Amino acid sequence: MFGLFKKKGEEPEEKARERRPVQNTENQQFKAFAAQFQPEELTVLAVTGANGFGGGKTRGETLWTVSVGLTAWMEEDSPDIHRGEFVLSTIGDEQLLEVLRRRVRPDFIIKFRGRVSEDGKRLLLLDLPEPGFDPDLKAILEEQKKPVTFWEEGLGTFTLNRQVDWFETEVDWLGGQISLVFDAGEDRADTLQNAKALLADAASWDKRVREYAAGDLLVSANDWAEQLEDEEPQEITREQFMERMELESIEIRADGSFEFWFADGDMFYGHSIHVSGDMENGPDDASMEG
Repeated sequence: MFGLFKKKGEEPEEKARERRPVQNTENQQFKAFAAQFQPEELTVLAVTGANGFGGGKTRGETLWTVSVGLTAWMEEDSPDIHRGEFVLSTIGDEQLLEVLRRRVRPDFIIKFRGRVSEDGKRLLLLDLPEPGFDPDLKAILEEQKKPVTFWEEGLGTFTLNRQVDWFETEVDWLGGQISLVFDAGEDRADTLQNAKALLADAASWDKRVREYAAGDLLVSANDWAEQLEDEEPQEITREQFMERMELESIEIRADGSFEFWFADGDMFYGHSIHVSGDMENGPDDASMEG
């Protein structure tokens, strides 16, 4: 198991980590995880994606599965470059996750020892990564860092947000600016057509979505006011609820489904109001989130 406990006179944990493998071969959780990869150990150079290391663990597990996305990798002594979407991962404690987050930046070239899954899509991290370099990987890195944009008449310029893999732009919605977003994997033509239809009837959709949210959440908003107000709370009316909602963004999809996200106007003390539905049937769910 990984940890930061040390005996008197021992060096700081991060210094110690730099000279020992990440894995603890006595740990059964790591052994089970490592069994998913081929046994051969390789020295690998790789390009990280738009996000750094993240991690999580399931109930009953003591250690975390920590991982980072890669966009390309190669063996150190091979000219063959694998490009696509890959995952580099290992098993460790929360302190290891923090060390990896500090050492491995998004959009970066790293070098490490690892093992590869049968399909080549997953790699097992065996030691702490170091900065790496290869001219071909450097060219891939520079290309992936370039902004990806497109212009759509009536909507403006969309920019790819690589961290969440969606396109986003700012549009006018009843005199205010909001974010309009859609997943990069959606059919672009259908999605943009739906976005234009939504904006063309903004007043009707705005009223419809707010009314639905008020119908579902007004009682909860007044319950919150009773619990959290020091003084006698003023009841929030349906009209006040609708007025206090502040539209921030709309996500639209090719099939006509949508998600409206509102700031709550302090009715839920900073939580968001989320309304989803589709353009054929209208809103069908409202919730307080965040």
